[in-house]
Amino acid sequence: MQQDPAGTLARVAQIGYNSVEGATYTGSEKFYGMEPKAFSRLLKQNGLIMPSSHYRLGEEKENGATVKGTMLQDWDRAVDDAAAVGIKYMVCAYLSAAERGGLDHYKKVAQDFNKAAERCKKAGIQFCYHNHDFEFEKQNGKFPYEILLNETDKNLVKMEMDIYWVSKAGQDPIALINQHPGRFPLWHVKDMDNTPQHAFTEVGNGTINFKKIFMHADKAGLKYFFVEQDKTPGDPFVSIKESITYIKKNLV
Repeated sequence: MQQDPAGTLARVAQIGYNSVEGATYTGSEKFYGMEPKAFSRLLKQNGLIMPSSHYRLGEEKENGATVKGTMLQDWDRAVDDAAAVGIKYMVCAYLSAAERGGLDHYKKVAQDFNKAAERCKKAGIQFCYHNHDFEFEKQNGKFPYEILLNETDKNLVKMEMDIYWVSKAGQDPIALINQHPGRFPLWHVKDMDNTPQHAFTEVGNGTINFKKIFMHADKAGLKYFFVEQDKTPGDPFVSIKESITYIKKNLV
């Protein structure tokens, strides 16, 4: 995507994907180097939609300067640009180590999310938070993830469940769904290999029981799921084809 967004999207569509999830807006305030109208046109040319895109909180500074296109800086423009591309979900992708802190700080972050989500709602967009595994490291007997779930408005702030990271943290995705029905409209579907490293692998090649988890899609409130594989052993197009082949045969 960095080197050739047009060619990459064309191949993704050719493999059989019908939707993608974006990133790169934070900082650049562009979609893969493009203004919203140009990027929207490129998606349409390939028969793709981009219902969701990733953003950052923006508490952490870069070279001493605040980062634009984040929840805390220039969020109005970010929301307007997202609406122009047809994005339905704006997702906080990650909290950096500097943005985590103790449980009280997570409570402050939850309020920042509520505020950002209010602005999203005005544009007809749903705000979400995407987890990793650090949210499941207990502090004073509580998971930070519990704080983010309980201190945010359940209608304003939904969750994008990264099934790999939940599993790697030793948690049960189905238990989370049962505890918070309707809270998980987005999923990241990536598998965990059967090695001591528990590394990323193609969907269907690892140890996560996606068939069982997908049986709870309705209870989760699932609207869209995205194949994600942070690292691939070779050509990423080979890996994403392997994943979609498994998904079409076994999950949808």
